[in-house]
Amino acid sequence: MERGANHRTSIFNVYGIAVLRRLWLLSMVYSALACSHPPARSGASAGESGTSPAAPETVVPPVANSSQPVTAQMHNVIFHFSEAAAAHIESLDGQLIPTAGNSMPVFDDKTSFVMRVHSARVTISTAALASIMNNYVFAKPDAPLKELSVYIDGDHLHVKGKLHSKGDVSFETVGALRTTSDGRIRFQSERVKAFHLPVKGIMNLFGMDLAKVLNTVKIPGIETDKDDVLLDLSKLLPPPHIQGPVTGARIENNEIVTIFGGVESAPTLEKGNYVAFRGGQVRFGKITMEDADISVLDLDPGDPLDWFQDRYKEQLAAGYSKITPTFGLRAYVKDYNKLVRPARKN
Repeated sequence: MERGANHRTSIFNVYGIAVLRRLWLLSMVYSALACSHPPARSGASAGESGTSPAAPETVVPPVANSSQPVTAQMHNVIFHFSEAAAAHIESLDGQLIPTAGNSMPVFDDKTSFVMRVHSARVTISTAALASIMNNYVFAKPDAPLKELSVYIDGDHLHVKGKLHSKGDVSFETVGALRTTSDGRIRFQSERVKAFHLPVKGIMNLFGMDLAKVLNTVKIPGIETDKDDVLLDLSKLLPPPHIQGPVTGARIENNEIVTIFGGVESAPTLEKGNYVAFRGGQVRFGKITMEDADISVLDLDPGDPLDWFQDRYKEQLAAGYSKITPTFGLRAYVKDYNKLVRPARKN
C-alpha cells in the first residue's frame, strides 16, 4: 500500500511540474504581448501609472471625407440656365464646391454649390445671352438697362436696348470681345449710338464716357471701365455659379465662344455625351452618396445631351438606371427638349 501511494505521488508531482511550466510559459507570452502593446489609459497623462486592464480594441470602418471636392466632368452637353437660355458645354473639367452653410452639393438646390472650372470650352448663342441679360441680370425694376437684344456682325458684337435709368433712351453699342488679366471678359466698345445718332465722339468731347452714364454698382458681375464693360461670369450667370479664369473669348460660327483655364484636360470618365461626378459627398432627391460615382448618360447619343438641372427628375424618370458592381450609378436620361409635356388647358 505504501509503495502504491508513493508511486501515485510521484506521478502527480511530474504532472504538477508540467502544468506549472505551461502556466509559466503562458505568463511569459502574456508579458511580452503586454510590453509590445501597452493598454490604453483614458485620462492618464504621460507621467501617471494605471493598473486598469486595457479595453477591447474596436475596429472603426473608414468614413468618407465629406470635405473632399466632387470631381465634375461634362462632354457635349446643352446646359440650361432656364427654359429659354442654355449654353453648349463642349467639354468641362472641374469640381463641385459647397457654398457657405452647406456640407455637400445638393442637386435639388443649385445655390448649394459652385462649379469650380479647371478647363472648359463653352459656346452660347446671342439669343440665349439676351435672355439671360433681360430675365436675370437686368430683371429688377430699377435695373439700368432694359429690352436688350444681341447680334453678331463679323467679329463684332452689337448690343441694343434702352437706358432705363436715363428715361428709356434707346442705345446701341458695337464692340469686340477681349479678356482681362484677372480672368474676366472685356466688351471693348468702339461705337455708341443714342436715338440712332453717334454719341461716343460727343461724349468724349465733353469728357464723358460710358462709365459715367451707365451705373452698374447694383449689378453683380458687371463693371464699367470708361467705354468698356467688364463681365465676371462667376457672378453674372445664374446658379450654379461658374468659378474659373476666362482665358479666351471670341466669336465663331455666329456664336460666342468662352475658354476657361488651360488647354489640358483630365482623362474622360465616360464615352459620348455625359455629365459625371466622382468622389466626395452629394445628395439628390432622397439619396445621399458617399464617394460619389454618378454618370448621367444620353439615351440619344446622336445629338448633345440636353440637360436642365431644374427638371432633372423628369429626365431621370423618362429613362432608366443601372448600378455598377462597385455601387456606382449610371442614369440614362432623355433629352429635356424631347420630354413629352402635358397639353395646356384652355
